[in-house]
Amino acid sequence: MNIRQAMKMALRSILGNKGRSILTMLGIIIGIASVMTIVSVVNGQNQQSLKQFETMGTNRISVSLSLYDGRDCFQDLYNYCNGLGSDLVVGVTPSGTTSATVVYGTKNSNAMQKNQENMFSENGTVRTDVELPPDLYYGSDQYAICNNYQLEKGRDLSFLDIRQHSQVCVLGARAARNFFGYADPLGKDLSVNGYPFKVVGVYAEKDPDSAFSQDNVIIFPYTASRLLSPGQSISDFVVKAASREATEEAVTRLNGFLSGLTGNGERGWGNAYSDNQWQNTLNEQAAMMSMVLGGIAAISLLVGGIGIMNIMLVTVTERTREIGIRRAIGAERSSIVTQFLIEAAMLCGIGGIIGLSIGTVATRITGKLLVHMDIWPSIPITLGAFLLSVVLGILFGIYPAAKASKLQPVEALRAE
Repeated sequence: MNIRQAMKMALRSILGNKGRSILTMLGIIIGIASVMTIVSVVNGQNQQSLKQFETMGTNRISVSLSLYDGRDCFQDLYNYCNGLGSDLVVGVTPSGTTSATVVYGTKNSNAMQKNQENMFSENGTVRTDVELPPDLYYGSDQYAICNNYQLEKGRDLSFLDIRQHSQVCVLGARAARNFFGYADPLGKDLSVNGYPFKVVGVYAEKDPDSAFSQDNVIIFPYTASRLLSPGQSISDFVVKAASREATEEAVTRLNGFLSGLTGNGERGWGNAYSDNQWQNTLNEQAAMMSMVLGGIAAISLLVGGIGIMNIMLVTVTERTREIGIRRAIGAERSSIVTQFLIEAAMLCGIGGIIGLSIGTVATRITGKLLVHMDIWPSIPITLGAFLLSVVLGILFGIYPAAKASKLQPVEALRAE
């Protein structure tokens, strides 16, 4: 018997017992669909988180530093980082925040705070058209480099703005739209806690699809904290390494510098760590979650495989006389094994295809409802799930096939 004949016989047997075949394939269908959905959604959520990290900028080093005497320590950090060379560090900036009130015309950041109640649409998705209050940051002339911003119009903060305590600011694209609509904000004055701050630049949009967008920001020279946050010292900073390879060395050198500046804790405290560590941790957690949840879902595949073995054993019993006749007229054991293995593989293969279809639909629906993303199952996951279903059919069909091939012709022909 050739493979083509064996496939025709297997298909005839499956179609001849439709109800039994569907119930047998049910475990495979549920298992494949579950594995695909869970792994695809976890991977999609992980990609969304990594994308968020990328918009913030890669190779960032977070620095915490404060001196007990209250002295401004940023200039020391600024001078040290710029002395390391551009092959190691390309920028350094404070990342302190303030909760000042921003006003322009009828727009008021305090009034925008109330809009958070309306930020969700009726279907549960986050609205991006709601005017939310901006995040206010203190920065240096290297803030854009450290936080992955590109200038769209005007100019960025300059070193002279820092030195001269200039009352200027740069807006993110969302903040510019919230306060000025489609008007050009350059040269206009924002009232910040009653002080006028001239808009000198606008950053290009980089995070358009998020409600709490990184584009909804206003950046002030860090020396403006004396006006907006009197008595508040800035202790959080960001250093931008030149590359992923340079990040580890930069962290080591910065921690050495911070130890010297703080006298190993006698004059203050400080430490530096790479934001890449968070990305690596996120990848590891996502991989572990995929394995655990995928393993739980794969249990149904095991149950489905056992169901395949069970039904194939029943099939062997039902077709004992047929096997005996074939053996009596000279059929080899290998042809009997091949026939039953092909039938088991086809059962799992058909179940796998149905499971792939259901899994694709479930992935799309779950992605929209749970993580608000447009997720498609990846090709490796799809192919892997289908191959797994076929392999399971072969593995769990080996024992019934071997049992069928070992039947003696005389005993098989006696069977009713």
